[in-house]
Amino acid sequence: MPCVIVDCAIYRDGRRTEGPADFSDALDEARAQGDSFLWIGLHEPTEKEFELVTSEFGLHPLAVEDALNAHQRPKLEVYEDSLFVVLKPVTYDDDADTVTTSELMLFVGDSFVVTVRHGEGSPLAEVRRRLEQEPEVLRHGPTSVLYAVSDAIVDQYIEVAAELQVDLEELEAEVFAPMGGDTRNTASRIYNFKRQVMEFRRATGPLTEPMLRLTGTGLPFVPQRSQPFFRDVGDHLTRANESVDGLDRLLTDILSAHLAQMGVQQNDDMRKISAWAAMAAVPTMIAGIYGMNFDHMPELRQPWGYPAAVALMAGVVVWLHRWFKRRGWL
Repeated sequence: MPCVIVDCAIYRDGRRTEGPADFSDALDEARAQGDSFLWIGLHEPTEKEFELVTSEFGLHPLAVEDALNAHQRPKLEVYEDSLFVVLKPVTYDDDADTVTTSELMLFVGDSFVVTVRHGEGSPLAEVRRRLEQEPEVLRHGPTSVLYAVSDAIVDQYIEVAAELQVDLEELEAEVFAPMGGDTRNTASRIYNFKRQVMEFRRATGPLTEPMLRLTGTGLPFVPQRSQPFFRDVGDHLTRANESVDGLDRLLTDILSAHLAQMGVQQNDDMRKISAWAAMAAVPTMIAGIYGMNFDHMPELRQPWGYPAAVALMAGVVVWLHRWFKRRGWL
C-alpha cells in the first residue's frame, strides 16, 4: 500500500515519533502507550488497498463504502468503534472563474485517525506541518486532527468567499456600466457565477449540522475539553455561510437588474424603430395617394403640384423628427 499512504506517524504527548513501519504494529504501540495516537493519511485508495486498514482499525463497512466512493455530502456519522466525518475542501480558479470541490474523509477512533483524500484541493499536508509545530493542540489526541482539518477547510471557505466577492464586484460594475458590447456574454457570466456559488453552497451548507454536533455533549471520541475549539470552527463556518448567502442574493439582484436593463434597451430600440418607421410611412402614404393617377386631382396638372407634394413630405418628416426628438424616442 505505499502508493496510497501519504504519511503515517505516531504522535506521543504532542510530538511526532518514529514508529514501526507496519501501521498495524504502530496502532498497537500507540494504544499501549496510552497518551499516543496514530495518524495515517491515504490518497484515493482502491477497495483492495483499503481492506487492510478496514480490518486493522475495525472500520464500519458502510463508512468504508462511503470513503471509497466519492461524491458524498458533508456529514458526521457515529459508529461503534469510530466517528466518520466527510468534509469538502474548496478551491477557486480566478482565471477560469471556477469553484472546484474535493473530498476528505476522517475516521476518528481509539488512538487513531485515518484520513482519506479524493482530489487535489485538500490542505492536509499544511495542516500536519502546522499541527506538528503546536504540540499543545496535538495533546488533545485524535480529536485535534479533526479540529485542525475542519478549521483549515472552513478558513479556506472564507478565503474563497472573499475571492468570489471581489469577482462579483467586477461583474456588478460590468452590468451597471453604460450599455454596449455583448450583453449575452454578460448574462452567461452571471449564470455561470451563480452555478459556482451553488457548488460552493453544497460544501458549506451541510457542514453546519456536523459542527453543531461536535460542539455538543455525548459524542464519543470527542472529549469535552475539545468543544470550545469546534465552537470556534462553527463560528467561522457561520461567517462563510453568511457570505455564500450574500453572494447568492446579490447575484439574483444583479441578474434581475441586467434583465431589466435589457428590457429597457429593447424598449428604446423599439421606440427608435417605430419613430423611423413612422417617418418613412408618411412619404410613402403621400406618394401612394398621388400614384393612383385619379383624373379629378387638379394639383396634378399645376406646375407647383410636384414641388408641393415633395415639400409636404419633407415638412411632415421634419415635424415628426422634431416631435420624436422632444419625446426622447430618437
